[in-house]
Amino acid sequence: MGWHRIGGKLALDRRTLLRGFLGGVAVSVALPPLEAMFDQTGTAYALDGILPKRFGVWFWGNGNRPEYWTPTGEGVGDAWSLSTTLTPLADVKSHLTVVTGTDIKLPNDAPHGSGAAGILSGGGLIDVLDESSLVLPTIDQVMAQHIGNETLYRSIETGCAGASGKSFNGPNSRNPPESSAVALYDRIFGPTFREPGDSTVDPRLGLRRSVLDGVLGDIDALKSQVGASDRARLEQHLEGLRDLETRLARLEEDPPDLEACSRPVAPVDLSDIDGRPQLRESNQIMAELVAMALACDQTRVFSHWFCDPVNDLLFPEASAGHHDLTHNEGGDQPQVQANTVFCMEAFGDFVRTLASIPEGSGTLLDNCAVLACSEVSLGQTHSIANMPILIAGSACGRLKTDHHYRSLGGENSSKVLLALLQAMDVPLSEFGSEEGLVNTPLSALFA
Repeated sequence: MGWHRIGGKLALDRRTLLRGFLGGVAVSVALPPLEAMFDQTGTAYALDGILPKRFGVWFWGNGNRPEYWTPTGEGVGDAWSLSTTLTPLADVKSHLTVVTGTDIKLPNDAPHGSGAAGILSGGGLIDVLDESSLVLPTIDQVMAQHIGNETLYRSIETGCAGASGKSFNGPNSRNPPESSAVALYDRIFGPTFREPGDSTVDPRLGLRRSVLDGVLGDIDALKSQVGASDRARLEQHLEGLRDLETRLARLEEDPPDLEACSRPVAPVDLSDIDGRPQLRESNQIMAELVAMALACDQTRVFSHWFCDPVNDLLFPEASAGHHDLTHNEGGDQPQVQANTVFCMEAFGDFVRTLASIPEGSGTLLDNCAVLACSEVSLGQTHSIANMPILIAGSACGRLKTDHHYRSLGGENSSKVLLALLQAMDVPLSEFGSEEGLVNTPLSALFA
């Protein structure tokens, strides 16, 4: 049953079902409203402190025009106002923190590559000619190592317009994002997905696990008969099989009893129109699928790649590709600015989707921390000073919101990442490497 301890008192979840069997068939019966479900005022108990924290990365490529990015004023609430670029976020301002003035301290050896590695991992590249050779895993995967093991998917990666993404487990180990909404839906909400209260288990899952048990034993035996390089390959393969075995076991468990969880409507994939990808529409569909994956506790970590570094996508009403414009448009680059505003409109769509799902006494967004960033600030020069950073959600009240923090001393951007890790209860006291290494978080972000 859905009992939870709230304020020292046991409370019963409003969606608790009585489950049993009749003639060998699983049955369930809903309960009427009970006192145990409500506080003294008759308000249904919230599950704050019980609902899990979630973390996400929302990424756009090619930076911004810094002169249009920085908000007016500093502090919390009415002490600051959104900038021209951030105007599309006006209705979600109360859920945001904007961090300006921090720098990536690592060498800027690889245009776009060094900045992406620095803002996402606090580390650099092993080989500046190979932008997949990150020294460290990216922050989403560090989070997944600590908070992703209790869910079916340690993390999910999504993208728009065929983005290749920048989620890495480590050197040469990229987690490619899924850019097909239909494929993502089938993976997360396909035949193996069960809504709360559904006691039906696919009988084939136990057989698959039995087969895996035998395979795992064979691999263990084989490891003693091969050389060192093959043993390393087998161990990597074995880790994947163990992960699969764990996932199959979780599919046989009762689904999480979370009130907001339901199977979403199956989406359709979008086609380009006149050579222009339907970026905002695709972003919205992915936002809805990711939000429900979080609400159903299928995962607690995601990364969404709206557009890659160096992308040359043709944005609405733009005369040339995005990256091309950052280098070749003259003057104060009005089309580059329009492209960045468009990216912020899409980020706003994502945030609103998370905020639209009730959870506990608040919303799903309240239990999230979503880092939005790009790999450069001024794309024209590949600058990695004064990085554009947004945070949406409060991580269950751990982070300030409706907040503009302005670093006047060019603090290390890695301090933002360490603060996010600690806000998510990840027990790390340092983050990054070499010039990107920090051992103190940006504590001004904490509530």
